[in-house]
Amino acid sequence: MTTPKPTGPPDGGWGWVVAAAGFAVNGLSYGVLRSLGLAFPDFAEYFDRNTQETAWVSALALAVQQAASPVGSALSTRWGARPVVMVGGILTSLGFVFSAFAHSLLHLYLGLGVLAGSGWALVFAPALGTVSRYFSRRRVLAVGLALTGNGASSLLLAPALQLLLDNFGWRGSLLLLGAVTLHLTPCGALLRPLALPGDPLALPRSPLAALGLGLFRHRAFLVLTLGTALVGVGYFIPYVHLAPHALDRGLGGYGAALVVAAAAVGDIGARLLCGWLADQGWVPLPRLLTVFGALTGLGLLAVGLVPVVGNEDSWGGPLLAAAGVYGLSAGSYAPLIFCVLPELVGIGNVVQATGLVMLLLSLGGLLGPPLSGFLRDETGDFTASFLTCGSFVLSGSFVYLGLPKALPSCRPASRPGTPPPEMGELLPVPQVALLSPGDPHSTLDTTC
Repeated sequence: MTTPKPTGPPDGGWGWVVAAAGFAVNGLSYGVLRSLGLAFPDFAEYFDRNTQETAWVSALALAVQQAASPVGSALSTRWGARPVVMVGGILTSLGFVFSAFAHSLLHLYLGLGVLAGSGWALVFAPALGTVSRYFSRRRVLAVGLALTGNGASSLLLAPALQLLLDNFGWRGSLLLLGAVTLHLTPCGALLRPLALPGDPLALPRSPLAALGLGLFRHRAFLVLTLGTALVGVGYFIPYVHLAPHALDRGLGGYGAALVVAAAAVGDIGARLLCGWLADQGWVPLPRLLTVFGALTGLGLLAVGLVPVVGNEDSWGGPLLAAAGVYGLSAGSYAPLIFCVLPELVGIGNVVQATGLVMLLLSLGGLLGPPLSGFLRDETGDFTASFLTCGSFVLSGSFVYLGLPKALPSCRPASRPGTPPPEMGELLPVPQVALLSPGDPHSTLDTTC
């Protein structure tokens, strides 16, 4: 007996459990990676390397995680998200345990960069894509809730990791993080499969089809991925160098952790608030994406321009404020980049599209941290790093202007027979009725 397909996403029920699992997955991936920068000075001192060389640890982890995300999406399309995420949790944990016994920086590159990065590649896109599949009307709020795991994890892990480093050193800290990231496996077990009307009738016949490369035939998807690649160069810099930047500005270890926590608090609140705002439908998602992307770039510029703090006992008010502004803008941007995908490519392709977006982010993620470290080594501080990377984010936001509805327009438009976005069509065109001066009952179809 076959189970009948539902008429659409349930918009609740078990979907909230899936959103909670996505929350934990996000916290145990990007949240851990964001806080890991606190250990970089210890890495540099122990292995006698400079900032640029230690930055490659996180750069490789980001690059592998995002470049291999289409593989995670393809495996999820073939075998389902549940087993893929569970295996990814095991790989991530093994990467941290292996790195705890490192005797050279190369071991950290392999353990944290390649092995843990590969595990994260198998968990993020399938989990986030599954959350999108469970929701329609409240999709942005649900995805925003799942993505708050990043900020919540940073808020808790930043001071906790500093405490671990002070008491157990970087080896003991990595070993304990290996135990923590193993919890990705039970999170994967909660991702119950869901059949939807927009799903493909048959499995992809070739690996290229499973990766979803045909999605690049959509012009809007091309614009989105190009802009996202540019944004990725600067977006992840605070994950790696916000804490070292705070140390360079004169703050102590716990002061730097407080700056990371301030960015995390802004990140958490913004993801939920932006999710609620976007679900109201008052402003098109591409327009919100463009605005908050630009604000993220301006936030990075503000972080880079903060003056030096007088002493280590200072709480660093200006840097705390700038980090909070960055957290608010970056947190608002994050759910939008994934929630615009179902409207561009359809709900049946959202897992593959998520993986491809992560792949394009990896190009920036690979370039950004080493570029930031290089500029720091050349100039003596992170000012040029944050200014340069903020400029990349602003450039990517400018590219987003090519998306449908990113710019307001008022022009005559016909009413096309556009199917709902769940069925794979591009953004539907809302219709606005205007009264004619001559006839109170006549209307003019326009797009505004």
